[in-house]
Amino acid sequence: MTLLSAQAGHWTSDGTGVTVILPPPGTVASGEIRGGAPATREFALLKPTRLVDRVDAVVLSGGSAFGLAAGDGVMRLLRSKGMGFPTPAGPVPIVVGLSLFDASVATLNRPDFAEGGRLAAQAALDGVPFATGRVGAGTGAATGKWRERLDPAGLGLAEGRAGEATVVALAAVNAWGDIIGPDGRPQTAPDETRTAPAPSPFPTANTTIAVVLTNAKLDKVACHWLAQSAHTGFARSLHPAHTRYDGDAVVALATGELDTPVDLEHLRAVTSDVMAAAIRSATSAS
Repeated sequence: MTLLSAQAGHWTSDGTGVTVILPPPGTVASGEIRGGAPATREFALLKPTRLVDRVDAVVLSGGSAFGLAAGDGVMRLLRSKGMGFPTPAGPVPIVVGLSLFDASVATLNRPDFAEGGRLAAQAALDGVPFATGRVGAGTGAATGKWRERLDPAGLGLAEGRAGEATVVALAAVNAWGDIIGPDGRPQTAPDETRTAPAPSPFPTANTTIAVVLTNAKLDKVACHWLAQSAHTGFARSLHPAHTRYDGDAVVALATGELDTPVDLEHLRAVTSDVMAAAIRSATSAS
């Protein structure tokens, strides 16, 4: 399974990491946040009313607000290659960042997230094979914290079709709630014999962050609708979802390579299903 024509790469450190998605030039983007505790970078420009409608990179990272520094390394690398929004002073790469909270936040000697971002972007440009599971931004991810559990999760990936259009969802799942299956039951059955790190003494160490990509040709408003539908996939596969303690956020990317018109509502319905499948796959990928 691929991320369509986007390039993607990881940098994995001790208990944390970075995942970078580099969409093809001209990719239209929007997004939406529904969690109460987001850690994001340049997310405001994704609103349909903002000037810039394209992005050069989306960066998913661990490290909470510290991990947002990964975008600095990505910007430096892309600027050196002449990529970015044209300005009189030279190109300014448009790099959107989303972070989740993992154990690296508690360490005094945090990894260099800026360098990690650069390495992840370079891996994407070099075509290093892309993996899922406990790699990149999903390295330190866990779920079930509302039950005082730490069920290992990670990066999940899924793909679907809406007519001739393809939809791909990538999610780094670090939810306060549980991943639930189509039957509404937690996918990770309680296992009293399994050892796990002690749960966090406070409920804010969470967040599921995701990217949905399609090869359909969409404008920025339609991408915003797509991001909303991706959040429906959150609600179907996480319980509880979109809490005050999660920073749940989605970026929607439309590469526009498919010239055939698509039915937006069909595309949105498939997006919800594909995002739910990506989140559920984060447990099997662990």
